[in-house]
Amino acid sequence: MIREQLYEPYAISVQTMNEYPKGARQTAFFELVYVLGGEGRHCVNDNRFAYKQGDMFLLTPNDLHDFAIDTTTEFFFLRFNDVYLKSNGIVKDNIQRLEYLLYNAKQVPGSILQHESDKPLVKAMIEAIIRAQINRDSCWDKLILSLVNTLVVVLARNIEKNLPQVYEDNKEEKAQDIIQYIQANIYDPQLIKAEHVSHEFGISLAYLGRYFKKHTGKTMQDYIASYKTKLIENRLRYSTMRLSEIVDELGFADESHFNKFFKKQKGMNPSEYRKNLAVS
Repeated sequence: MIREQLYEPYAISVQTMNEYPKGARQTAFFELVYVLGGEGRHCVNDNRFAYKQGDMFLLTPNDLHDFAIDTTTEFFFLRFNDVYLKSNGIVKDNIQRLEYLLYNAKQVPGSILQHESDKPLVKAMIEAIIRAQINRDSCWDKLILSLVNTLVVVLARNIEKNLPQVYEDNKEEKAQDIIQYIQANIYDPQLIKAEHVSHEFGISLAYLGRYFKKHTGKTMQDYIASYKTKLIENRLRYSTMRLSEIVDELGFADESHFNKFFKKQKGMNPSEYRKNLAVS
C-alpha cells in the first residue's frame, strides 16, 4: 500500500495513463477524480465500479483505491487537504455544503455524477479550471476557487438526490423536509428548537416529537445530537480548527458545555479524540 500526502492547500493536475501506478493508494486528503476520457474499472475499499468518460469519484482520507485501465484514460485530479478550505476564501454556506457532500459521499456507490443535465455543466467547469491553471491569466487563482466552489454545490446536489431512501414510500415527505431543515440550520440552535420547528412545519408542539420518531425511528433530539456529533468529528479529524472555533460555529454556550456534550456521545472529550486520531 502507498500512502500519499499533500503539502499544500489544494492541487490540480491532469494525467493521461495507459496503466495506473501499481499498488493500492491510500490518501491523507480529499480527492475528486474526473474522467476526461477512457474506460476501465475503479476499485475503492474492495468495491469495483466501471468508469467511463464523464464519471466523477470522490475519495476521502484513508480510502484505499486504484484504477484498472482498459483504454487510455485522461484523469483530472483535484486534491485538497482541508475539508473546509477556509484559508482559500470559500464562503461559509458552501463550506457547510462541502461538509454535507463529504459526510454523505460514501453512501453513493460509483460515480457521484448521475444527473445527465449536470454533466455538461461539470465538464465545462473542469475544462475552465484546467485552462485557468495552464494560462494563469490575471486573477486565475480566484477564478479557480470560484469554479471549485460552484462545482462543490453541483456535486453535493447529485449526492443528495442519489442518497438511498431512508424512508418507506408511504411515509410523509414532511418528515424528510424536517431532516433537511435541521441539517441546514444545525449551526443556529435557536432555529432547531422544537418550538421553532413546530411553527415552521405547522405541527403542534405536543405532537412533533411523536411524529418525528414515527417517521424516522429516532427522537428529534437524538437525531440532532447524532448529526452534530458527526460534524464535530469531521472538524476534529479533517481540520485544524481550535476547539473554541468549533464551540462558536456550532452554537455551544461555552467550551465546558461542548466538552460534556461530546464526551456523552463518544466517551471522551474532543481533545482526547483528536489526540487519538493523531497517533492512529
